[in-house]
Amino acid sequence: MASASSAASLRHLLRRPLRPTLLRPPLLRPTRRLLCVSSSSTLTHGGDSSTSTSSDGALGVVDLNPPRGTRDFPPEEMRLRTWLFDNFREVSRTMAFEEVDFPVLESEALFVRKAGEEITQQLYNFEDKGGRRVVLRPEITPSLARLVIKQGKSVSLPLKWFTIGQCWRYERMTRGRRREHYQWNMDIFGMPKVRAEAELIQAIVLLFERLGITSSDVGIRLSSRKVLQAVLNMYSIPEHLFTQVCVIVDKLGKLSREEIEKELISTGLSSEAVQGIIEVLSLKSLSKLEEVLGSDVEAVADLKKLFSFAEQYGYADWICFDASVVRGLAYYTGVVFEAFDREGELRAICGGGRYDRLLSTFGSEDVPACGFGFGDAVIVELLKEKGLLPDLARQIDDIVFPLDEELEGPASSVASSLRKKGRSVDLVEDKRLKWVFKHAERINASRLILVGKSEWERGMVRVKILSTREEFEVKAVELE
Repeated sequence: MASASSAASLRHLLRRPLRPTLLRPPLLRPTRRLLCVSSSSTLTHGGDSSTSTSSDGALGVVDLNPPRGTRDFPPEEMRLRTWLFDNFREVSRTMAFEEVDFPVLESEALFVRKAGEEITQQLYNFEDKGGRRVVLRPEITPSLARLVIKQGKSVSLPLKWFTIGQCWRYERMTRGRRREHYQWNMDIFGMPKVRAEAELIQAIVLLFERLGITSSDVGIRLSSRKVLQAVLNMYSIPEHLFTQVCVIVDKLGKLSREEIEKELISTGLSSEAVQGIIEVLSLKSLSKLEEVLGSDVEAVADLKKLFSFAEQYGYADWICFDASVVRGLAYYTGVVFEAFDREGELRAICGGGRYDRLLSTFGSEDVPACGFGFGDAVIVELLKEKGLLPDLARQIDDIVFPLDEELEGPASSVASSLRKKGRSVDLVEDKRLKWVFKHAERINASRLILVGKSEWERGMVRVKILSTREEFEVKAVELE
């Protein structure tokens, strides 16, 4: 604690300019382990082991890293997450969407749909203590559909809802892919025409533009599930194979053509049909698609209308037609889209489409709907790559510091008054004045407010503006 005898030191420190805060690369943290006592062994997922214990309750070692594929969010990471989520929310607000939320823990039945979906093999699912089959949600759209059904006729259509929630999938980790991630979803219910898709794509473009990303960095591929359906109809392929074929062709670009052909033939398709499917899904021109399928096919009409909307909205340079885009989830029924980095270094940044028949799979009447999911992991990787991550250093308005122990009460009063006025205030005690100045540098404080004995007897405090070194006294009751 500083005392009155340190006046000379105080004057010297008050005159000293603060060094600007330098951004430093994060330190590599060593693996830390904690010894604990346990009476039972620990069950883990997928063979991962995080503790070592014996059956007699002996000391064991707990790995202090989070479970494989998950993350901690220390303050600097939390600031980045908050900044990104704020951008998600601001775009949603400008598009007149309302925010909703759902439990991370859901009924397993919501997510176990048609066979062949990769997602059904990646569930964190288990039986709870009441014997119910539950799951940590792997995606958000089924939860959204559940709420729409629950709300029923109490809400009027169209619904425009968004959410930011955590999703869990037990999958192989790659760059931008973890076993948990946060996802921004925007969905529209009750709008049957491609105006809905046009609105959603504008939201994605607005987000990219807010983050400093341009159409030369990122593109958005468009197609329609109806394209594949039209091709299957050309070869008289049974309806029940449609979902299985979608799951396979969604791997185009991830597997070789030969591997895709082999998987398609294994479903019972003829070689002629397989070649026809792959040739159509290799098209990158909407006009060539029209030549193959004809102008009266619904998929072609939808896509032409959507490209027309893109011109009117002003984001035509962001989008391109790519027939290979089908998306891997079974519930898509029409237009599908995904954003990609043009350098091809990352997996899809976001994706979505139309799902007009999802509600009936839960026993309700169908409502036309479409939406997208936009994860937090890949976009951060892209921002790092482009040098677009913001400087989000900690910033505090004021530090309040009593120069004597007997002034701790008045300092508390000053800090409380400033906080009630909306300022962020760090009340520091039991430190040397030199430490306080270094602390001010670390947290980018704007002002240092010193509560000294002689000043307080006159109802005053001393204020130092840390960026300019300006000093002055002000009445405590007039401090803003």
